[in-house]
Amino acid sequence: MKDIKQNKRRQFLKNTSLAAFTLGVTPITGVAATNETADDANSLMCDKTTLDFYGEGPFYTDNPPEIQASQLASNNEVGQRMIISGRVYNLDCSEFIPNTVVDVWHANDAGQYDNAGFNLRGKVKTNDQGFYLFETILPGKYLNGGEFRPSHIHFKITPPGFETITTQLYFEGDTSIAGDAAASITSGQFDARHRIIPLTKNVDGKLEGTWDIVINGDGVTGTNDIHIDKGVIYKTSPNPFKESLTIKYGVFKKAKVSVEVFDLNGRVVAQLEDRELSPEKYEAVWTPSAYFPNGHYFVALKINDLQVHYLKVTKEG
Repeated sequence: MKDIKQNKRRQFLKNTSLAAFTLGVTPITGVAATNETADDANSLMCDKTTLDFYGEGPFYTDNPPEIQASQLASNNEVGQRMIISGRVYNLDCSEFIPNTVVDVWHANDAGQYDNAGFNLRGKVKTNDQGFYLFETILPGKYLNGGEFRPSHIHFKITPPGFETITTQLYFEGDTSIAGDAAASITSGQFDARHRIIPLTKNVDGKLEGTWDIVINGDGVTGTNDIHIDKGVIYKTSPNPFKESLTIKYGVFKKAKVSVEVFDLNGRVVAQLEDRELSPEKYEAVWTPSAYFPNGHYFVALKINDLQVHYLKVTKEG
């Protein structure tokens, strides 16, 4: 059934002519993401986030500080800058989970952990839309016996009122994954395949990766893939943008449609569309004022008041 829906959606995007709209923005209140396509956005198929074979590891420190201004690594930290973001969902991906504690720690560029203080250690809560984001550096590798462990970030993820899961995130193309006892596992409770994510370098030279987390918890109605038969944002460009951002989206059934922009705190900062639309391709343009803050935002598509899809975007100066 899922494959049939995906094929219908792809055929829609291929065959339907584009109805272009240049829309003004009504402000309500303010590093680049990859320019995702609809098929890229379907990569989360509601696979439960698995544990890591190595668990917590030997280098965890209790009571880490809150991450300030999304900066886990200070500006003078040596290493390749990297931005990790995503969303936390419940087990069937029908709800996103706000106020989930995302506790992260990792080695520095030289492969060393700060075991005396809290450098490259911190925690952040998902916002009202279930999103999290932090900027850090690509962790260095270190020897584990006779093999180097692949670059990785440790996560402790705790939704309100539910148990913590402890796991690790890895990165595509890392030559140490195949020989690693944890990162190479491809089945069972320690299956690491959905915890190995691609990284894309943005125009600022920073690496960007997206990791959506699926965990046991109660949240707010939302989904990852109901856009397959309701609607989808299939392109945002340019991304990052300076003056204006074009959002291309498709509607698959006649419905009330909203396109909104959220900041990292989950607040709506722009309403781009809010009306009944027929099945078709559409285009919206976000042109915030010159004084609008730079940074990360999320563009969300709502069908009949249900948020069905989102993409991360970035405004630059």
